[in-house]
Amino acid sequence: MKKFRSIIVGLLAVATVHAQNKNSLTLEQFNTNLKQAGSTAQILDARSNEEFLQNHIKGAVNVDQKSATYQQTLDGLDKAKPTFVYSIANGRSSILSTQLRNNGFKAVYELPGGLANWVGSGYPIISTTKKGVALSLSQYQSLTGSADLVLIDIGSKYCGACKRLVPVLDSLKTKTGFAAKVISIEQYDNTALAKQLKINVLPTLVLYRGKKEVWRRSGFSSTQLIEEAVNANKTKLASAVN
Repeated sequence: MKKFRSIIVGLLAVATVHAQNKNSLTLEQFNTNLKQAGSTAQILDARSNEEFLQNHIKGAVNVDQKSATYQQTLDGLDKAKPTFVYSIANGRSSILSTQLRNNGFKAVYELPGGLANWVGSGYPIISTTKKGVALSLSQYQSLTGSADLVLIDIGSKYCGACKRLVPVLDSLKTKTGFAAKVISIEQYDNTALAKQLKINVLPTLVLYRGKKEVWRRSGFSSTQLIEEAVNANKTKLASAVN
């Protein structure tokens, strides 16, 4: 019976590690595993070198797939040590994590939601943002009241979904009858603000009516969805005046 229990416990342990390796772990579990690994942790930043230099998790090594030293960096890693991987969301980190697992790495943990989720949830990063560039919360709040309806776009020039949103917002800015003032904010320059606003996904659109948040949507948003939200609040503004 004891032997049987030992086998069951062993199978459960393997299943747990396998599930975590498939990125089913939460942000809290990722952080806990990272702390427990201590000095043995291999932290890999799968973004570009330009992104890495702006901000990164403490102790991380940049592993840019477009770099000439990419394979050399991977070859220098220890497959037996716990390896933690992240990118801005989970695009590049997922590719790297899969490659590591396919090459025999024993424990690979991918940061759920990527660095955007890490920052928005209040976890620390090393940042090189220059003083005076980042917006303070009070400055942000002033922006939200700069028109009756203000649509804040929080994204990044490095984010794929954010890039797809740019032409959508550009077309709305010039569209007759679109009632909201559109303001775009670069998350990489405003990590402290992203934490205060709990921005966990890029891009995130936030609509303000009279400085009050009335709508929020994370991820890519279509022209129709944005217009519906703005028009609904335009109607409420008109009703309030009448």
